[in-house]
Amino acid sequence: MANYIVTGTAGFIGSRVSEVLIENGHSVIGIDNMNDVYDVRIKEFRLNPLLSMDGFTFYKKDIADWKEMKAIAEAHPKIDAIINLAARAGVRGAGERPFATVESNTMGALSMLELCRHYDIPKIIQASTSSIYGKNPPYPTPESANSDYPLQAYAASKKGAEALCHSYHHLYGVDVSILRFFTVYGRAHRPDLAMFRFVQWITEGRTLHLNGDGEQSRGFTYLDDIVRGIQLALKPLGFEIINLGGHEVITINGLIALTEELIGKKALIEYHPAHPADMQQNWADVSKAREMLGWEPRVGLREGMQVLVDWYNQERDWAKDIETGSL
Repeated sequence: MANYIVTGTAGFIGSRVSEVLIENGHSVIGIDNMNDVYDVRIKEFRLNPLLSMDGFTFYKKDIADWKEMKAIAEAHPKIDAIINLAARAGVRGAGERPFATVESNTMGALSMLELCRHYDIPKIIQASTSSIYGKNPPYPTPESANSDYPLQAYAASKKGAEALCHSYHHLYGVDVSILRFFTVYGRAHRPDLAMFRFVQWITEGRTLHLNGDGEQSRGFTYLDDIVRGIQLALKPLGFEIINLGGHEVITINGLIALTEELIGKKALIEYHPAHPADMQQNWADVSKAREMLGWEPRVGLREGMQVLVDWYNQERDWAKDIETGSL
């Protein structure tokens, strides 16, 4: 079976990817610096089950630290692929931490590409974002849409990582699959994103803070659909950029109404001005994923949201106190 480096292994996507790979008989070298971009308790919740699994090795390190990354590669001489999911995520927070965002998202990607180059690692999957498409892309948005005008530092840092990936494929023959994720959600969700916030705020009777009028829309993508796409993209593809996105687009007002229904309580909504870093809409064209990977989203929004609500209720004793960040 294969040996994989998974960065951001305590993250929302990385922890589930690691779990599934190990369940399928692979070994995972997990790397995460456990930063405090959001409440570390939820990262610890995701990481702790992995630590008890055979086939999992964990390093609490920063992927932008080249010396430390070299040491990990030298300790594990046979790596089949890198799945680079580590990032300073968040379109709004990136404006408050631009240097840290570029360090993690762009320089971190460079470290992973250098590992591929110097340690004969043939494949890298680089996580990217739908935010890269900017303000007015066509809908549904194909990979060929212009991505030269990102609206915030987060998307710009991911664009930089994508450019580095292309250069390393061209110069050194690294097989690169760039996966542009569209608004991922699921159990143990990031607490600074809308879905976790809405579930917590409505369940606990707290004020639901809403930026804009709620008519902005998203094509939400369930976590396990993303994980399946990542697995499928591990095969040799050369250099490809592929969207992974959900098939159901809903307004934020519609999402609030669905969350109210699933929880059985009404939201106490307080409106705030729209944030300039936010896109008005995202909606993925996944034709390429269907053709190249045999992938399409399977989990509907209601089903996926029910999983998140059930998880929250199961973990409510501590999840109710998770910090959800500033607006």
